[in-house]
Amino acid sequence: MAMDVIDYQIIGSEMQLVECELDPGEAMVGEAGSMMFMEPGIDMDTVFGDGSAQTGGFFGKLMGAGKRLITGESLFTTIYANKDSVKRKVAFAAPYPGKIIAMDLRQLGGTVLCQKDAFLCAAKGVQLGIAFQQKLGAGFFGGEGFIMQKLDGDGLAFVHAGGTIVKRQLAAGETLRVDTGCLVALTPSVSFDIQYVGKIKTALFGGEGLFFASLQGPGTVWLQSLPFSRLASRVFAAAPQAGGRGSEEGSMLGGLGRLLDGDNE
Repeated sequence: MAMDVIDYQIIGSEMQLVECELDPGEAMVGEAGSMMFMEPGIDMDTVFGDGSAQTGGFFGKLMGAGKRLITGESLFTTIYANKDSVKRKVAFAAPYPGKIIAMDLRQLGGTVLCQKDAFLCAAKGVQLGIAFQQKLGAGFFGGEGFIMQKLDGDGLAFVHAGGTIVKRQLAAGETLRVDTGCLVALTPSVSFDIQYVGKIKTALFGGEGLFFASLQGPGTVWLQSLPFSRLASRVFAAAPQAGGRGSEEGSMLGGLGRLLDGDNE
């Protein structure tokens, strides 16, 4: 299926949005709940799966929806089509602090694998599938389990990740070890495996977990500096616990400061 050619602009720094300009007849497919605003003339239609198999009958729609369900996403996506006779805009917002990456699948060989919750939106016609890890170690200890999202096509897809994004081009045989949660996306030519850190003391007290993701080129990988799981754990640790304050901010004395300032309920 031919992809729509989308003009876009990524706006913002820490909390970004992508503003897409659609010619008459062009359409985008967006993750449920990602739309920020749209201009008059944009028509919304919620569909099973990714909208790429809507002419394939009920079974094709059901298969597309099932793939999304396996990756932990909603059964539905929303198609935003420009039904007007002039250009109209629709914008999609990032769900948490980080960066939006524009991926031209045509230049990347037609396929990109990404973490399960990374997809934000894409030109209509991009297929959202699943990719299973081929090695048991990567599946059990890779942080994302056996399943990653698979983006297929020759159009634009937009992926979101936390913190700052680093894009690395790996030469043939070049290896990079990264924290398992920091891996956002990779091209299929990159070999992905899991490697034990090697030292019990480092594994137990280093704060980085027991395993690294070992990536071997050739190919392209995208890394994030702030995985959402890491952000969520920091927020949870600072949240009030059992009715009290969850952190000692505001007092140089910590718990003793709470006793002295009367906050000892």
